[in-house]
Amino acid sequence: MLYLFGNMKIFQERLYEQRKLNKMTQKHIADYLNISQPSYIRYENGGAEPSYENLVKLADLFDVSVDYLLGRTQY
Repeated sequence: MLYLFGNMKIFQERLYEQRKLNKMTQKHIADYLNISQPSYIRYENGGAEPSYENLVKLADLFDVSVDYLLGRTQY
């Protein structure tokens, strides 16, 4: 659970920020992760946490570290 590793609010903010910076839609990312768009939306609004596999895929997609997404580092 992300609550054990960092601040969920920071994760939500960074996920949204990275999606916007990379000019991607929620649908695009959901397709990349092979999940539904509503499932991805729950990542951004704090209603669900990604699996470890999807967390790593998100970090790779945005070319950032998992630690950054989880709020453990500033970059």
